[in-house]
Amino acid sequence: MPTGVHLRDARQQLFDAAERVLLRDGPNGLTSRAVTDEAACAKGVLHRHFTDFDAFLTELVLDRAAQLETQAHELRETVGTGTVADNLTSALTTLFGPVPVAIIPLITFRDELRARLRQAMPGGGIAILAQVTTAVSAYLADERAMGRISADADIDSLTLSLVGGGHLLFADRDPDPPTTATVNKLVTTVLAGVVQRRPG
Repeated sequence: MPTGVHLRDARQQLFDAAERVLLRDGPNGLTSRAVTDEAACAKGVLHRHFTDFDAFLTELVLDRAAQLETQAHELRETVGTGTVADNLTSALTTLFGPVPVAIIPLITFRDELRARLRQAMPGGGIAILAQVTTAVSAYLADERAMGRISADADIDSLTLSLVGGGHLLFADRDPDPPTTATVNKLVTTVLAGVVQRRPG
């Protein structure tokens, strides 16, 4: 039996392999055997780096959630520029990319994974959605402080509508992700009445 290739950065290569399996076969196809086969390594490699498969999945989700922090920072950088609707449309399209959307049902279906994520970070039971929610909420609060959103706007309700609606749009992966126009329509509808019109 071949033992597979030597992995220089085993953890990262296993994460990348898991991501490919998840995108191709969905949460049900993501097994330790599928991951090690995809990474072309021996099954023992995964267990040498992680205590069990749920530990591996926890680290995978935390790694991918951390990547969203960069995208959240980029959203904050757009405060005061362009239009609020366009900024949020672009951000939702990025934050709900194929990998985050594929990870969310994985978390939903695995009780042990949710429990470990809650231990790893406060409010982290549904990681990914938590990161997107934080990013959108912070952005809206900044725009409200700048006067581009009404001072009495309910940031929590707006965030819930944008994140929940956005997730529903992107979670339906058949056949393609929603168009920019579709996402923009959702954002514009949610923000109707709270975005301040500039005079002239």
